[in-house]
Amino acid sequence: MAAPYSQDLRNKVLAACNRGMQTKEVAEAFGVCRSWVRRVKQRRREHGETAPRKQGSPGVPKIDRTRLARLVAEQPDATGPELRARLGVECTDAAIYAALKELGLTFKKRRFTRPSRTGPMSPGDERPGKQGNGSSTPHA
Repeated sequence: MAAPYSQDLRNKVLAACNRGMQTKEVAEAFGVCRSWVRRVKQRRREHGETAPRKQGSPGVPKIDRTRLARLVAEQPDATGPELRARLGVECTDAAIYAALKELGLTFKKRRFTRPSRTGPMSPGDERPGKQGNGSSTPHA
């Protein structure tokens, strides 16, 4: 993660804006992007802030990993949204999946499952080098 721009640079950018310079001119003069100049001006206008905000997450996990592992053990086929609802936490599905990954749990299908009753659905079931008929389903 890149370090935030210095307070000195922020002050110089805002001073140039106060003197009436256009956003594009300020950005070019100080070697920053126009969107950053607009955001600095907007934060000062809306919140009265000019200092950089703290970066990174708060570091407080919302998801109880022990409870999540227990829920998965109780219902291994539960989806991410179902697990989130059962945990009763306010977070994204991506956060649930990341916690599952930390626990070493995945949503991969089992390697050895019962074969399909309708036959192979992809040519991936064939042995390498075997000549197939070009069809993904068997002929009757």
